[in-house]
Amino acid sequence: MTATQPSPTPPVAERRPVVHEIHGDRRVDEYAWLRDREDPAVIAHLTLENAYTDTVTAATAELRERIYQEIAGRVQQTDESAPVPHGPWLYSTRTVEGQEYPILCRRPRGGGEVAVILDQNVLAEGHEYLRVGDTAVSPDHTLLAYTVDHDGSEQFRLRIRDLGTGEDREDAVERVYYSLAWSADGGTVFYTRPDHAMRPWQVWRHRLGTPESADTLVLQEDDERFFVEVSRTRSGAFVVVQVASELTSEAWLLDAGDPGGVPRVVAPREQGHEYTVDHHGDMLYIVSNDGAVNFRLMAAPAGAPQRENWREVIPHREDVKLDGVDLFARHMVLYERAGGLRRISHGPVGSASTAVIPQPEEVYVAWPGSNREWDTDTLRFEYSSLITPRSAVDHDLRTGARTVVKEEPVLGGYDRTQYVTERLWATAPDGVRVPLSVVRRRDVALDGSAPALLYGYGSYEISMEPSFAIPRLSLLDRGLVYAIAHIRGGGEMGRRWYDDGKLMRKRNTFTDFIAAADHLVHSGHTSHDRLAIRGGSAGGLLIGAVVNLRPDLARVALAHVPFVDALTTMLDETLPLTVTEYEEWGNPNEEAAYRYMRSYSPYDNVEPAEHPAVLATGGLNDPRVGYWEPAKWVARLRDRTRSTRPILLRTEMGAGHGGPSGRYHAWRKEAYELAFMLGELGVTA
Repeated sequence: MTATQPSPTPPVAERRPVVHEIHGDRRVDEYAWLRDREDPAVIAHLTLENAYTDTVTAATAELRERIYQEIAGRVQQTDESAPVPHGPWLYSTRTVEGQEYPILCRRPRGGGEVAVILDQNVLAEGHEYLRVGDTAVSPDHTLLAYTVDHDGSEQFRLRIRDLGTGEDREDAVERVYYSLAWSADGGTVFYTRPDHAMRPWQVWRHRLGTPESADTLVLQEDDERFFVEVSRTRSGAFVVVQVASELTSEAWLLDAGDPGGVPRVVAPREQGHEYTVDHHGDMLYIVSNDGAVNFRLMAAPAGAPQRENWREVIPHREDVKLDGVDLFARHMVLYERAGGLRRISHGPVGSASTAVIPQPEEVYVAWPGSNREWDTDTLRFEYSSLITPRSAVDHDLRTGARTVVKEEPVLGGYDRTQYVTERLWATAPDGVRVPLSVVRRRDVALDGSAPALLYGYGSYEISMEPSFAIPRLSLLDRGLVYAIAHIRGGGEMGRRWYDDGKLMRKRNTFTDFIAAADHLVHSGHTSHDRLAIRGGSAGGLLIGAVVNLRPDLARVALAHVPFVDALTTMLDETLPLTVTEYEEWGNPNEEAAYRYMRSYSPYDNVEPAEHPAVLATGGLNDPRVGYWEPAKWVARLRDRTRSTRPILLRTEMGAGHGGPSGRYHAWRKEAYELAFMLGELGVTA
């Protein structure tokens, strides 16, 4: 098979049937061969698919360029983030018009020249892709540890930069993963390493000035369900190694002043017990779900953190989930979820008496900002809503004074009063009320004539927040209604919301989304023939499952790096993340789990139907969702659809799970997909 010139007829993937038999079930996978990226025919097929997609979408080229220019024209392209105090410096990130990547800077706190400490545009020179995984400034602010990925594989190279000279030291460590932490003396940096399945399973220490071969192993996690990550407490006293699966966790402490020491466990893992720790004085503060489905706050002596020494500080609350805690010298800050919204409260360290920080809008999101200082009375948090651009807010923890340090500029005369945001509630088949966050222009009529885009995710307890996005204005100003379905499987309504959308209750995620779409139609916000649906990764599984269950639900579906061949992937323990995700999806080697997953796995349940228009995307170097999943899904959809609407695949041949790197590339990709969607909805003005 070889690539040819673009054709108005779709590429036909050769059928090479492979039979899978397990638990007495026989599955035929005619497109299994697409998984072999070493086969030239596979690359040729993906290339041909890209060419075909570009041909089909050529009619939207003018609209695509217009949307791109709208996005670029609304962004303050030369800009600087709100400065973050840290020791004697103010740190910030700059962007420069015409440059793809951000620039990390700092200036003396008392005033002085701005110094560039890491220009990602320089790191990107000579490479098609760039991702900086982590950056960490040493305790004395003389060094910067950072990690770089140049192909989207999420395997990084660790470097150490001398901030006095601006040059990188000879230190270099290959194939590291996310998370970094410094020792108290700044002479050692801790990092993690992935195993053959890209599971972070080891924590290593690198002593500056020594070769990588001299690095020593700190901790290794052999249970394939668990990930490791490393961090340092804000107090500076401890390096924390967090070991966690989907259901169970364990924390280890290493004295930051003794980087060569041996870590000690806070509380040995117990199946189903999740906890995280922070430090203050001679105490540890522990967010734990022990006897508390929505978590509670406990405290224990740092020198004797055994479970028998834990005492309760903040009790469990049925209507409030405790997501985390931040400790400062004089203050304790809690991050919580209540009523489907994220909120922040605070009080004295160790006190059960806390106060919620009030916010100015009914539907919003507030989340932790960059808080590097220990001895401070100011909390930096980020605030946004569907109509309010992202803002950096300083909250005085003593007086309650609120200072908006910086709001994201929106050029072109954006007037938020011309838009309205609201919270709607759909009713799922089992009677559960499902929240939706909705935004539209005030002049959009609610008579069912408006086009709409419904977005969803619904996995891993990840919440889809009602936050602002500049590209969305190109939809709203064309009369679209935009909605987020806060479906089960996410974390919007607390831990039970998550539990009711995973494992043997995963189908709730899909029926919640369908209920949300139907509610938008019944309330007059749109009609099924004017509706688009969108999701990515696990949200792409959602889109695939919904298209199978209700092919009439929407006119167009966008699926980004979609996890649509879920059953095949979860049966292959050699793939990244498979074993670790048994606690999210189930282990299909067990018959009950297999049959349940078999009932909804999108690729396995494509039936002849009038399918919506589909645009699926993939990344050839994606370590999380194999490029072959959307490739196989598109081939089977095309083979079985009764519709004449386009079913398209677009694969990034040099990128991974997050798509192309660089902001201009990202804007062009977004414009491409939005133009396709608008074209299929008949919205071109």
